[in-house]
Amino acid sequence: MSTAQAEAKAFVSQMPLKMFIGGKWVDADAGKTFEVRDPGDGGVIARVSEGDSKEVDLAVSAARQAFTKSGWATKPANDRAVILHRLADLIDRNREIIAQIESLDVGKPVAQPLGFDVPNAAQTFRYYADLSVYVRRREPIAVTGFEARTARFPYGVCGFIVPWNFPFLLLCWGIAPALAAGNTVVVKPAEDTPLSTLYFCKLAEEAGIPAGVINIVTGFGGAAGAALARHPGINRMTFTGSPEVGRLVAESCGRNLVPVKLELGGKGAAVLFDDIDVDQAADALVGAVTLNAGQVCCTATRWLVQENIWDKFVERASSTMQSLRIGYGGDPDTAIGPVVSAKQQSRVLNFLEKGTKEGASFLLQGGKADVKGHEGGFYVKPTLLTGSADNVCAREEIFGPVAYVMRFKEEQEAVDLVNRSNYGLANSVWSRDLGRANRVAEAMVAGNSWINGHNLFAHGIPYGGCNLSGFGGGVLGPDTLLDYLREQSVVRPLS
Repeated sequence: MSTAQAEAKAFVSQMPLKMFIGGKWVDADAGKTFEVRDPGDGGVIARVSEGDSKEVDLAVSAARQAFTKSGWATKPANDRAVILHRLADLIDRNREIIAQIESLDVGKPVAQPLGFDVPNAAQTFRYYADLSVYVRRREPIAVTGFEARTARFPYGVCGFIVPWNFPFLLLCWGIAPALAAGNTVVVKPAEDTPLSTLYFCKLAEEAGIPAGVINIVTGFGGAAGAALARHPGINRMTFTGSPEVGRLVAESCGRNLVPVKLELGGKGAAVLFDDIDVDQAADALVGAVTLNAGQVCCTATRWLVQENIWDKFVERASSTMQSLRIGYGGDPDTAIGPVVSAKQQSRVLNFLEKGTKEGASFLLQGGKADVKGHEGGFYVKPTLLTGSADNVCAREEIFGPVAYVMRFKEEQEAVDLVNRSNYGLANSVWSRDLGRANRVAEAMVAGNSWINGHNLFAHGIPYGGCNLSGFGGGVLGPDTLLDYLREQSVVRPLS
């Protein structure tokens, strides 16, 4: 066992893992706890304090006090940036431990969080720390007869409900701009994957972030999550998850007139024209749809293939999928780990059953996978389906390693197929003809259109959705920092 593995297991083996509220590690009222299971074998890996509305009240109160009294909100942006850079350095320094915790908790191969999730999270803090120093907090307004300006201030207490598929990365994508703007935060991590979020609090303490600026309440969505969304003491809310729960969060926030940012699901499409390098595109899309066992909201799960290259593309994609090793996340040879839970495994398998009943056929048969030595794990084989665009597997987000492949002849036919979806998160177009590629990229309705690649993220490029994929602003772009700064006009008559 490596040092990082030993430290990760030592952290999660604390019984129970406590919540982090007001700068203190606290138990839930009456000592309530819940189990966190290893997706790779189904065994219990941790016991975590189970918070509910009482702990949410404490956390919001602690965050309010920190906002008004700790000096975090009024600190010069450069001074906050120094602390956030220190936090980013600590994330980098502990990246192997974080990656081990994330792999253990989510089930993903450890190389994935080590290679992308953790370093990208650190860079997110650096990006927003630096941006916060240069953003103009006061802008003059040219208007006759008045001296006027717009001033920007942090909102106050910001609530975050974070999903289970990329718990550490999406925690940091969410709270980094809010903290850089001077807000305080209350976070409810997913009950399936709270471990790396709790470890993050150790690093925040070490970095010198004042007590109460970051608060973590662990518990279930129906209790702790719902209590946070409806709490009258929050000033801004961000939810990442399913459209179904997003509607409930938005409804709760609406009652309190709290602005809400919703980052929801997707049913991304990839349009492949016949002038591409078929093998390269097939390998890239297989990599995208099997990343994190397909549990990626923006990934391409509908593949629209021009008929001239259909046979070659399907053959290559099937061959590449079959070559990927399904296994335990901690095994260095694993390419596809388990899905996060028995519930998620059942969801994926049920979709395959419903899809075939509605007439879809297998190009590559999927189903439950068995991994020797880890028989209790939640493994699913990668799958290729084809059939009507009206099939449930072509319409609904499955959140597993499943792609639905459809033929098209002409450009407009492909665009129409893409835009039949009620989602609108991310699509891609693949062609050597950049004129056509750019034309199609703009015609596809979504928050993000990528050309000759998929799952492309860079700090400074906004990433968000429309339609069922969310509203209220995205992440990663400069506007996201402004999302966490309220505007206030200051006006003086000149006569």
